[in-house]
Amino acid sequence: MQILGAIKLPLSLLAATTETADSSLVLATVLLSLVAIYFASKFGGELSNRLGFPPVLGELLGGVLVGVSVLRLVVFPQEGIDSSNSLVINFLQTTGRINPEAAESVFVQSSEVLSILAELGVIVLLFEIGLESNVKDLIAVGAQATVVAFVGVVVPFAAGTAGLMILFGLPAIPAIFAGAALTATSIGITSKVLSEMGRLNSTEGQIILGAAVMDDILGIIVLAVVASLAKDGVVDVSKVIYLIISATVFLVGSIVLGKVFNSFFVTVVSSLRTRGGLVIPAFVFAFLMAYLADAIHLEAILGSFAAGLVLDETDERVELQKQVIPIADLLVPVFFVTVGARTDLSVLNPAIPTNREGLTMAVFLVAVAIIGKLVTGLTVFGQSKINRLAIGVGMIPRGEVGLVFLGIGSASGILTKPLEAAIIMMVIVTTFLAPPLLRFVFPDEDTTDATDDSSKLALEVPSTTATPVTKD
Repeated sequence: MQILGAIKLPLSLLAATTETADSSLVLATVLLSLVAIYFASKFGGELSNRLGFPPVLGELLGGVLVGVSVLRLVVFPQEGIDSSNSLVINFLQTTGRINPEAAESVFVQSSEVLSILAELGVIVLLFEIGLESNVKDLIAVGAQATVVAFVGVVVPFAAGTAGLMILFGLPAIPAIFAGAALTATSIGITSKVLSEMGRLNSTEGQIILGAAVMDDILGIIVLAVVASLAKDGVVDVSKVIYLIISATVFLVGSIVLGKVFNSFFVTVVSSLRTRGGLVIPAFVFAFLMAYLADAIHLEAILGSFAAGLVLDETDERVELQKQVIPIADLLVPVFFVTVGARTDLSVLNPAIPTNREGLTMAVFLVAVAIIGKLVTGLTVFGQSKINRLAIGVGMIPRGEVGLVFLGIGSASGILTKPLEAAIIMMVIVTTFLAPPLLRFVFPDEDTTDATDDSSKLALEVPSTTATPVTKD
């Protein structure tokens, strides 16, 4: 989801960026921040893996460690956070690289660069997931995934909105906005965990992935509705209809036209003789698809995922997967660590009086967020021996999706401080709870039987597959 575009900077920070910062100072700040991000990623991922948990959980926790809640090495502009809260900026000031007058501008602009890198990370992640997925498998579980996605949106939205109005006496619009924050699933977090476990191409994994994609689309539509309500109290029906039609045409059109594009892609790649002759055209296509999705007011990650699905059908898919992995290893951790770094655990402190009302609402929202997704597994039909609990658990994490809803709600001014704290806690709990729960609901004996996806694809390549072109 578009974190950068959704979370508005405070006016004081915007005022501080009226002058362009020295690009060398912005670069220095970004480089030091990336050192902290990569260290947190490897330290957290390795520790999590050794303890038997998915590495992505460690990356999220590593982000919390270096983020606003603990070390403050990687922080982003938000309410109460400015350049004085960044240890990286303080270090550069101490060493004489940045003067106090330029510090705020450098802080904001370097944070924007890191946010863009995080966006690129999730775009690359969804492109990689698309390459690992199979169009036929997704279509085979399409009906089940549609039902799971629909129930996973309607149940938490209805229960959350009604509960906040009845139990806590909130006005309709803030309650609807908070209910909407419960709807979408973080496809990035769930897909990464399933891939790490070797369960992405299982029936459960395909249903979760398909439902998460549809959840994202439904989440965009819900967001458009509640944003219209927040703006002027009425829903722009024409915009909702446009989003439904454009999302359907985009995804179906991508799959249908994929076969035509595949032959063209292979022809182009075969004619290239320089380095990057396979991976660069692939990313040109992925980024173009991501742009097109963004241009028609969908999400860029849906475009990159569709690009991966299309190129998965080419003869070069195995070699392409191998070449995408190092790029993903560089960019994807930036996304997960920054999600953790943005997590402010101070909202969980009951000693702060303003947090207490929010904590009470948070307990309710967390319960609805978890139960509202767990019930989706019960709706799967036509599958007698399927792990329904795993499907429900896979739909739990909100991650960056919840942050987007929170950012827009905060910018509109319709969310109270306690309600903002409650939504943040819901995002924290669901984001960090899902990875270990997925490991728990998929027994070890099943996991060990699952073949690593890249290895399985390599075994499936027929002998007639075109030999990858040798590059200089």
